[in-house]
Amino acid sequence: MNIVWMLLLLARDIKLMKIEAEEIYDSIRFDGETTRLTKTTIHMPSQVTAPSFNEALVGLNDEVESIIDRLTRGSSWFDVVAIVGMPGLGKTTLANNVFGYPSIKFHFHICVWCTVSQVYSKHNLLLQILRVIDSNSSNQYHEMNEDDLAQMLYQHLKGMRYVIVLDDVWDIEGWNLLKHSLPDDCNGSRILLTSRFQNLSLQIKPDSLPHRHRPLTDKESFELLQKKLFAKEDCPPTLREVVQHVAKDCKGLPLTIVLVAGILATTEQDCWEEVARHLRSSIFADDEHCMKTIEHSYNYLPDYLKPCLIYFGASQEDKDIPVRKLSWLWMAEGFVQKTEGKSLEDVADNYLMDLIGRSLVMATKQRSLGGIKVCRVHDLVHEFCVAKAREESFLQISHGDDLLTFIGQCNPHRLAIYPTTSQGLKKSMLFFPNLRSLLFFDDGYEEAELGEIWFKLLSPKLIRVLDLGYNLVFGRYFSEEVVVFFVHLRYLNIRLDGKAGIPSAIAKLSRLETFVIEPVGSCFLLPNTIWTIKPLRHLVVSGPFETGFQFRIDNLEGSPDLEHLDTLTLAINSSPQSLQKILTKFPSICRLKCVDVPDRVHDGILVLDHLSRLESLKMSSFKDMSLNSH
Repeated sequence: MNIVWMLLLLARDIKLMKIEAEEIYDSIRFDGETTRLTKTTIHMPSQVTAPSFNEALVGLNDEVESIIDRLTRGSSWFDVVAIVGMPGLGKTTLANNVFGYPSIKFHFHICVWCTVSQVYSKHNLLLQILRVIDSNSSNQYHEMNEDDLAQMLYQHLKGMRYVIVLDDVWDIEGWNLLKHSLPDDCNGSRILLTSRFQNLSLQIKPDSLPHRHRPLTDKESFELLQKKLFAKEDCPPTLREVVQHVAKDCKGLPLTIVLVAGILATTEQDCWEEVARHLRSSIFADDEHCMKTIEHSYNYLPDYLKPCLIYFGASQEDKDIPVRKLSWLWMAEGFVQKTEGKSLEDVADNYLMDLIGRSLVMATKQRSLGGIKVCRVHDLVHEFCVAKAREESFLQISHGDDLLTFIGQCNPHRLAIYPTTSQGLKKSMLFFPNLRSLLFFDDGYEEAELGEIWFKLLSPKLIRVLDLGYNLVFGRYFSEEVVVFFVHLRYLNIRLDGKAGIPSAIAKLSRLETFVIEPVGSCFLLPNTIWTIKPLRHLVVSGPFETGFQFRIDNLEGSPDLEHLDTLTLAINSSPQSLQKILTKFPSICRLKCVDVPDRVHDGILVLDHLSRLESLKMSSFKDMSLNSH
């Protein structure tokens, strides 16, 4: 067996043993002087179960069976099955459970989940579906226009029995954008949609009655609350009465139940009665009661967690968020407090786990060795974050081309933009002189060069966070503008044409902590001056596995040590000792991805001490193996 492979397996075992040892140590120690947790981090009770997008239902098996029956039986004509109900009722969870049933996967040739939400474009909806049907051509589809995508989707679906879930549909227009791409071959194809608007399904198909999702019964509400608070254990007799009362006050809405569970879980049990009385006075059966419960959950947060939660308002509704990127943004924004004995990354992870434990954030994908890889927030929590961010002048959001008619805070510190075309950016006459953070999100708009756009928006000398969408590309403007003017940057995420290169003047970004590149082309050559940026923590090429950073290994000898460097995406194409030199030079690296690794590197040069400290090691010759799925 290859010695590198043996060492990697052994290192993985050591990592698991280390995790288990820490858990045992944490469970038996009581001395306050030895605890690693600080006053800034709340340790969630071990029995509290984290909310998940893929969470199993409590009760409602009858509803699942009814919907599956409508999808797989009945007429062979094309049909639309709608799940409707008030916000917080669990429509998406119900649809997700139906979607995951083996009988659905067996019955349909093609099964696709597509999230619509309030803000969407035809291009984005078509891309979502096509990327699932034909993942190998996803990059090709991104470059196609809407008409070509619509035709391509029709061709893929023609003759196939398919089911497409359209989640969180707000209006008939979303359906109108897709319907001509959905062939009816009289073979039992179905659309399953969820919506809070009960008349929407009748607009789409008047002869198809919607499935009205029912609230939980009092018994089911108690069962769900008990499950969230005590996992598989029964509720203690001394708490049973108060838990039953709280469950009943939640009016059968699962979202309210899990939010209340998050509040109770962070409260001493002898105070539950008092908390229950306080909640009871404001939880009532109208359309706003879920928002009232979210407000209570927010008010119960420690001050350092409040900006971390509101920051989710900058993300796109109903979209997954990579946890690594989120924590890097939190750090660059200054939300993460320095804690003795812990890295900033560990503190950020603790913050996220606290929000998950309070049921305000949902874990949607786990890492292979524990921890959360991807997360999201419920759409009502997202609505709350957007409203609270606006109320506190924390963040301003611009949708579509409304920069031409911008209404809102005229001088925000943070701005998130969801453009559908670049025209609104090019024609806008707005200027935000106090802007600290600018976040672009890709929603299927056409590619545009950045240099002609952004000086109209901001004063670059104040910007600390610059996170740009997939379709805004740096060309010659990178060296001329970013390096010279953006001297306070802490976080930079850009799409860069490889021909432009990375200038040696990058060292002028002396406060840069995170540098992420979305590649247009192959590997990027790093100038040696990059190693003089002492705060640098994350140096990443985010894209195909075959892309990474290149630099002369020999020049590392005289370069400064980066004591905080945690993450590196590397292209090794030099000597067999390259990887070992890098691990020795940067002892703080926890996540390392190596691409273009020549065969001669696989000769056992790695030493166990280096491997055992890594949380994530990915090598192109072992693509299916990693210490952690970063």
